[in-house]
Amino acid sequence: MANNKGRRRRFGAIRRLPSGRYQARYPGPDGVMRPAPETFASIADADDWLAEKQTEIRRGEWRDPEAGAVSFRAYADKWVEERELAALTRDLYRYLLDKYLAAFADSDLDEITAPLVREWRAERLRVTGAKTMTAKAYRLLKSIMETAVDDELITRNPCRIKGAGKEKAAERRIATVAQVDALAEAVGMRWRLMVYLGAYGPMRPEELAGLRRRDVDLENLRIRVRLAEPERMNGRRVRGDTKSEAGTRTVILPAFLRRELRWHLESYAEPGPDGLVFVGEKGAPFRRSTFGRKWRKAREIVGMPEGFRFYDLRHTGHTLSTRSGATLKDTMVRAGQSSEKAALIYQHSDEERQEEVAAGLDATVRKARAEAAKKRAADKRSGTDLARDD
Repeated sequence: MANNKGRRRRFGAIRRLPSGRYQARYPGPDGVMRPAPETFASIADADDWLAEKQTEIRRGEWRDPEAGAVSFRAYADKWVEERELAALTRDLYRYLLDKYLAAFADSDLDEITAPLVREWRAERLRVTGAKTMTAKAYRLLKSIMETAVDDELITRNPCRIKGAGKEKAAERRIATVAQVDALAEAVGMRWRLMVYLGAYGPMRPEELAGLRRRDVDLENLRIRVRLAEPERMNGRRVRGDTKSEAGTRTVILPAFLRRELRWHLESYAEPGPDGLVFVGEKGAPFRRSTFGRKWRKAREIVGMPEGFRFYDLRHTGHTLSTRSGATLKDTMVRAGQSSEKAALIYQHSDEERQEEVAAGLDATVRKARAEAAKKRAADKRSGTDLARDD
């Protein structure tokens, strides 16, 4: 190959353009001649660029510059499909791609740069203020682009913002025993047991949805949590395993719930061993949207903060169990929690110990109820005395 002065080159070619700048071209490992993505001010600059490309090829580090010309959305859809994801996780990823990562839908993988990612994140935070969902979307984007690096479609992951994928969990709210009782009363007779099991189980909503009669041992106050039935965004429920191996467990209930449990089974649960414990007014499995309306109304009646979620009842159960003498190991077993980090301190908590925890929880709640009743009586007497003075 010759340059513009006719000298033979060992690798690539350089020619002077009418503009006075220089264009460099080189043969890839496949023999195809490829131009540099930019022109150069001097022959020396062009020659240096060719030398870098030749080194990349010799070291096996060369990447086809056209490899990244793949639609991000098409690649992301394939990325989701190729993974064994839980139904809710798949729904979440689809939602994030549609709502949060739509800005990249029409871009090729190699067009998504670090500055563009920073700009996207700043814009999402400014417009939506949704820090948690933006962090989830960033993590998804980073994972997809990391796979693109592994597939040799791009040379480097453009997601390089430190801490951008971390979610700062808000401080979990705690309800008092009196507030749990008030919520159970306000949510209605059909759902009051769900509130109590959410707080004093403490069981997850999807675990409550999958609860069957055969899982309930009324005589011994035990509930066997075997599966979960989370509700997808399309309203359909998916029957599957609990959140983790630790999620499959036996929950020993405090004694004060015996009457609530018996009454609910007699009044609302479906018949037969496989009958659902919780069903709606029309006999169908309870819907998240329907129960959500009842929960929000009950929360308003009780005067609880708008941000208090049904799931926060679990934190209430954790706190009360701890106050009643349960260790961290005990509360982890009771709530069905498991993680690599937790496994370092996780130890066996047997059934006898769980009975002690349930007994302690029973005593704690009974004491709180008695104190609340005593206070109400005192307030009533005080009001009567004031009326007499008038």
